[in-house]
Amino acid sequence: MNLLCNIEYQIDVFKLELFRQYAEQWAAIIPRLGGDLLGYYLPYEGSSDIAHGLVAFTSLAEYEVYRHRLREDAEARTNFLFAQDNRLIVRERRNFLSGVQATLCKETR
Repeated sequence: MNLLCNIEYQIDVFKLELFRQYAEQWAAIIPRLGGDLLGYYLPYEGSSDIAHGLVAFTSLAEYEVYRHRLREDAEARTNFLFAQDNRLIVRERRNFLSGVQATLCKETR
């Protein structure tokens, strides 16, 4: 992993279970299209309307290829429409991060 795409969602707090369904659908779609899905995370404590999706790529070029595949994929489009039809997402933004290698995947004792 050289690049981490952190998708931050502001969600409708009354539709948390629908957002969970939306997130679960990506578990099969994202890896098939070339992303390394690290997971979706729902609010637990603190802000009740912020969720995250974390997807890793080896490069920004790989991400761009993935985005093209995403637009062309029938299952991806269906999932996007599910979110739109149910008005799950109030706002969405992406941040791209690179990891500090010495701190990644450290085992805890």
